Amino acid sequence: MLSAVSPTTILPPVLPDHVLDALLVDDVPLGDLTTHALGISGQPARITFAARDRLVVALSEEAARLVARTGAEVTLLAGSGTSLTPGEKILEARGPAGALHRAWKVAQTMLEIASGIATTTRAIVEAARAVSPDIAVACTRKTVPGAKALSIKAILAGGAVPHRLGLSETVLVFEEHRRFLKDLAPAEIVARLRRFVPEKKVVIEVAGVDEGVAWARAGADVIQAEKFSPEAIAALVAALKEAAPTTIVAAAGGVTPDNAGAYASAGARVLVTSAPYTAKPRDVQVVLEPA
Repeated sequence: MLSAVSPTTILPPVLPDHVLDALLVDDVPLGDLTTHALGISGQPARITFAARDRLVVALSEEAARLVARTGAEVTLLAGSGTSLTPGEKILEARGPAGALHRAWKVAQTMLEIASGIATTTRAIVEAARAVSPDIAVACTRKTVPGAKALSIKAILAGGAVPHRLGLSETVLVFEEHRRFLKDLAPAEIVARLRRFVPEKKVVIEVAGVDEGVAWARAGADVIQAEKFSPEAIAALVAALKEAAPTTIVAAAGGVTPDNAGAYASAGARVLVTSAPYTAKPRDVQVVLEPA
């Protein structure tokens, strides 16, 4: 069972119990042969998970629940979104050695991957907001297939928001859509969208400054500038100040911790990125020993 929680704000759980159970079964389908053969499964043990280097922890709640699912007593010490320095503990647990060995690698891997995503997300957010405090960082739907829930909670822990959770919730018009509507002017396309989904923002992705201005004048709420340089973003923002001053500019593609500040300085109000999803996992140290 989970015996204590972190005093930090805890993000809502995203992996239900049956998913955690499936992860355990996938790794230990018919018992831990090594622990069983050594005859140590019933011995009292304790396990500690701690940051080995600087990281923003994510999915610590799920990791704690996963360990608890094996029958251990777990104390959660750092909630998702907490910045940790080397040696600071994430969670600790006590229980039979067999239970802790069963949970060890699944929980550790979950923490390392999610914390890598959260740490890179936090770096982008901090770099951008050092220049523009109100800028939003939005992460795309290009998550590893099957890992969307983990990835979204991790980017939230890092301070970003989802750009799109899927195709069902937002209106984002690509060139690949517009190729089927060559007989319609931009204003007609925007008007069609307004009629069908009047409660939604109309977002148009563009590849050049002139194209962005044309769609803004046609009534788009957001111009998503795909793979623009910071200089091109600045040019688009300047052009829209006269043509369509209420239009939001979102810089998308290639946004990283190294250039987020430059895009913020250029005037983008939203940074759209997939970079956190391929971030290097952060190292989580695990000590498992007799109690």
